[in-house]
Amino acid sequence: MSNQTTKRILSACGIKPKKRLGQNFLVSRLVVNGLIAAAHIGPGDTVLEVGPGLGALTIPLADKAKKVVVVEKDVRMSELLGRILRENNIKNVKIINQDILSSGCQPPAASYKMISNLPYNIAAAVIMKFLQAKNPPKTMAVMLQKEVGQRIAAAPPKMSKLAVFCQALAEPKIVGYVKKDAFWPRPKVDSAILRIEPKRLQGVKLLASCKEFNSLHLQEVVRAGFSHPRKQLLGNLSVGLKMPRDKVEQWLKQNNIGPSRRAETLSVEQWMKLVISLDVADEINGSRQEFLSDKAKLLHSLKDLR
Repeated sequence: MSNQTTKRILSACGIKPKKRLGQNFLVSRLVVNGLIAAAHIGPGDTVLEVGPGLGALTIPLADKAKKVVVVEKDVRMSELLGRILRENNIKNVKIINQDILSSGCQPPAASYKMISNLPYNIAAAVIMKFLQAKNPPKTMAVMLQKEVGQRIAAAPPKMSKLAVFCQALAEPKIVGYVKKDAFWPRPKVDSAILRIEPKRLQGVKLLASCKEFNSLHLQEVVRAGFSHPRKQLLGNLSVGLKMPRDKVEQWLKQNNIGPSRRAETLSVEQWMKLVISLDVADEINGSRQEFLSDKAKLLHSLKDLR
């Protein structure tokens, strides 16, 4: 859908893009094709699209996939998109007028792929919601702020909390960059197309089955490590986890990690090994609970996480 067409449709309906909802409409057919190609959409696929807007992605997706489910928060856009689909005689698209981040909005129960031109202000939250879902998508292809995409796909020594959390559950890869003029209204920054493949390895399955590891221990340890990114791990972990410095130093050295290193230099595998080797009892919030019945098995599985 071109720039002129987008403006004409919105103007005819008396609608102005809402900045607070991150409404920057995709107006480049070339970029639309690139985003769809990144998701490897086939004729038997069910596709979930977040924030469809006027259907720049939705209409070509409907032509390629078996079924498309779109989630749109803006009531005006939901109604307008429904009209556009009827005018084009498109019948395999279901519109859900809901906030994708609300607790009541859950991913499909069956196998699906996810695609989206994500609003910049909710991109990270949406990605994490789907990666942590009971039924994550087979593939995610999303457009997001260039800087955020680079942070998610980063490698040591430029890791971040977001990179660790995402890469613990998936394999993100930037497949292209998009200039500002591919949108209307034009955003202030360029974008990136990010393909995210959730991991299906045994180690990840074990982690996913352990609620305490996912929801508490990994997050607590990583957040403590990154609490002051320019400071050393020894001090950050000691303060953040309320552990004696000598015990933290011993813990790090047991995992072949120098106490003077910074959090951004550790790989995902190193963070996982730290969490698994941590004596959780009495260390995190005074909690005394067994969070994994077979540490050896999980540690062995980590060699497959790349």
